[in-house]
Amino acid sequence: MSNPVVRLTSLARNFEQGGEVIEVLRGVDLTIQPGEIVALLGPSGSGKSTMLQAVGLLEGGFSGRIELAGTDASKANAAERTTLRRENLGFVYQFHHLLPDFSAEENVILPQLLLGVSRSDAEVRARELLGALGLAHRLTHRPSQLSGGEQQRVAVARALANKPRLVLADEPTGNLDEVTADKVFAEFLGLVRGQGSSALVATHNERLAARMDRVVRLSEGRLI
Repeated sequence: MSNPVVRLTSLARNFEQGGEVIEVLRGVDLTIQPGEIVALLGPSGSGKSTMLQAVGLLEGGFSGRIELAGTDASKANAAERTTLRRENLGFVYQFHHLLPDFSAEENVILPQLLLGVSRSDAEVRARELLGALGLAHRLTHRPSQLSGGEQQRVAVARALANKPRLVLADEPTGNLDEVTADKVFAEFLGLVRGQGSSALVATHNERLAARMDRVVRLSEGRLI
């Protein structure tokens, strides 16, 4: 069997609030295999976003081990974490966080340029992804000219642009109406599976979770 895309061992995160220590993550263990799509279920405030931030190497303060693509990321310095993120991870958030002054196509091109892809190849990849998401006619539109569903489709294309080993999605359709959410999520799953990436998707939606390969639940800081 190939090595896991990510392995968490005894991952913990505490916050201090008003002189009180709050345990958000309490010894989380999780392994995700190549090509596996895992739903991370839990109510608001259960620590799902904190866990994704840990896996995404977006902030410090965690204890335990985070192994990403065979590298012990918990021992990496800031520059090494940036490289690990750029080469292995894609991110989709509830709110798209697109760059407002750039077109849909440019938002998908930019992360590829940061990885060293040529402009021409990045354009081909951007148009391929946006076309697969039904946005071939919206390439030159800026985020403010797109609907909520279209903006989130661009965010999905951006996350997948560099064919990451692991996509981290935090309530990726939580800001959309139910019909649009179902369509965008189906397109997201199809593209992730089509390129063989893994995904960890935080959600409180049981119906969406049931469409993934495996479901883990975060309760009182522990996976059950």
